[in-house]
Amino acid sequence: MTAQFSYPGDREQSSAAQVRALEALLIEKGVITSATVDKVLSYFESEMTPLNGKKIVARAWVDPDFARRLVADTPAAVAELDLPDGMAGAEGEHLAAVRNEPGIHNLVICSLCSCFPWPVLGLPPYWYKNPVFRARAAREPRAVLHELGVPLDPDTEIRVWDSSGHSRWFVIPQRPAGTEGMSEQQLAQLVTTESMIGVALAKSPVGS
Repeated sequence: MTAQFSYPGDREQSSAAQVRALEALLIEKGVITSATVDKVLSYFESEMTPLNGKKIVARAWVDPDFARRLVADTPAAVAELDLPDGMAGAEGEHLAAVRNEPGIHNLVICSLCSCFPWPVLGLPPYWYKNPVFRARAAREPRAVLHELGVPLDPDTEIRVWDSSGHSRWFVIPQRPAGTEGMSEQQLAQLVTTESMIGVALAKSPVGS
């Protein structure tokens, strides 16, 4: 991300220290055990990852009917795929997908905090939680996308979706040109977390 959405170099270490202190206090009070946090983190690192979102988008690219169902009733469409258990569980409640099309580009933010569809996109990146990004993306999305290197025609409509506990949005990016004949597995490699947030486009195939 650009400097506008940077954060202090020691932010990760500072956050980790605060987490360790909170974890120690909760263990001391008997609220959790020493294995609880590791178990939760392992779950989100191994099961609830952006790989799920990549598979969802790739299927939408090759199956127009699935893409329509995905937008109309996201949880039901996601449930059709062979994905890990818990897609509709913690942080996956009220999944909702929006689709980029010619003339329409979608951008997802959380203006209040950092609501994020963890089962589809994994854990939210630091910059997504940055107050400057949240405020500017809501106020001037076209300028922010331009700074992030997203080429959009002047007449492209930008739709900003505010994730919350009631709707956890993600974007189905447009399928890149030159991908005809590629398998779902190959297409999934072109999908990035950033493109499913709307701050980037899907990657172009090598050699295009």
